[in-house]
Amino acid sequence: MRALTGPEMSFASFEFLVFFLLVTAAYFLLPHRLRWLLLLVASCAFYMFFVPAYILILFFTIVVDYIAGILIENASGPRRRRYLVLSLVANVGVLSLFKYCNFAVENLNLLGHALGAQASIPLLRVVLPIGLSFHTFQAMSYTIEVYRGNQRAERHFGIYALYVMFYPQLVAGPIERPQNMLHQFHEEKVLDTGRVVSGLRLMLWGFFKKIVVADRLAIIVGNVYREPHKVSGLVILLTLVAFTFQVYGDFSGYSDIALGSARVMGFELMRNFDLPLRSRSVTEFWRRWHISLSTWFNDYFFTPLFTSLRHWGKVGLVIALFSTFLLSGLWHGAGWTFVVYGALHGLVLVYEALTKKTRKRWASWLGAPLYGRLAWLATFSFVTLSLAFFRAPNLGTAIYMETHALAVGARGYFKLTDADGAIAGLAPWKFALSFAPVVLLQVVEAWDRERPLAEALDRQSVVVRWGVYYALVAGLLVFGSFGTSQFIYFQF
Repeated sequence: MRALTGPEMSFASFEFLVFFLLVTAAYFLLPHRLRWLLLLVASCAFYMFFVPAYILILFFTIVVDYIAGILIENASGPRRRRYLVLSLVANVGVLSLFKYCNFAVENLNLLGHALGAQASIPLLRVVLPIGLSFHTFQAMSYTIEVYRGNQRAERHFGIYALYVMFYPQLVAGPIERPQNMLHQFHEEKVLDTGRVVSGLRLMLWGFFKKIVVADRLAIIVGNVYREPHKVSGLVILLTLVAFTFQVYGDFSGYSDIALGSARVMGFELMRNFDLPLRSRSVTEFWRRWHISLSTWFNDYFFTPLFTSLRHWGKVGLVIALFSTFLLSGLWHGAGWTFVVYGALHGLVLVYEALTKKTRKRWASWLGAPLYGRLAWLATFSFVTLSLAFFRAPNLGTAIYMETHALAVGARGYFKLTDADGAIAGLAPWKFALSFAPVVLLQVVEAWDRERPLAEALDRQSVVVRWGVYYALVAGLLVFGSFGTSQFIYFQF
């Protein structure tokens, strides 16, 4: 886990609301030619709320990639590839230094001690810059797209810097492509009431997901993961389910706030979630979960790797798929828990890729409705169990949580212990208060998929619309868990 120093400005904070309102007001008051500068300065200030000195790291990679993009576009032959490689090495080098160096050193030290070595390699005393993996991947997509000829090199240094640093999606995505964002910074935006309402409404829903759904569940999850050996298997199982909805509410809530705050100013970011917890396969899950990351890996890693291994047939597919998700696990964090998390998803995706025809026969034999329900249950169960490795501080804790959750059906395992209520905070009213918003979230999302709620609200009277908005705000104030809980994906 990452430790932050200095003040923080989470999206779910009063400081951010003041920041957002001031920046947005100033944005529309300024002439178009100065707006990029305002957004760039505001984005720098937003980033410096966390670890101010680390703005220099961003500045270094921005300068490298800005120059690399122009050199790639102007070069021909092998020089284009060399400039691209230099840019990628610079980005991956910075990411590796801050995120993976100590992980590698720790494992080298363990290996050395096992072989009898007495000395140890000292660890680096560094703090992981917030959101480093996100803006590194976004910067890499720029030089790759310029190299492929899909994007012209950006000559305006300030606009390119803003592409990397745009504050709504700076620290946790979505990971945007240059084709979607660069032209938007050049376009003059006008104040549009409908767009402002749509953006604020999306932000409000994001705040609900984060503060009411995710942060309330975080209390249970945090308490149980601190002392898992003192609670029953039933509580552990409930905790694993709670974390699934916590991480979904937390990250999709962040994405909604990011999309909404950008939309108010006239910018459209890509959708990052599409009801992933309703998926009927892990393959479908990754098409709906963190879409900007899964498409990044598909476009820049899996597809080139599989293309080079295509002559190996299914073996090439297996290698490409498994390697992609092993790397995806490491992207999430430098630890063996994340390696296992990625490997588990890679194995299941390989299984699904190799059994498409078999599963179609099962669907035909069981009937589509029954098979769909069973497939959803299997997918949700796997995602829930795999997330134990995502959340646990070490492999031992993750394995303990897994085995005790899976053993719930054993004799006597449905009994609660005396410690359950004290540790997990599972008094009946607290349990209901924590999980009731989850039910509401699922109902609203299911309804929205059938009949988009935003469109339905727009057709209602002013009284009805504002009644809904006031109800959401009241829900936030009454049932929200207000504390120091940072967004989970900020650590990546």
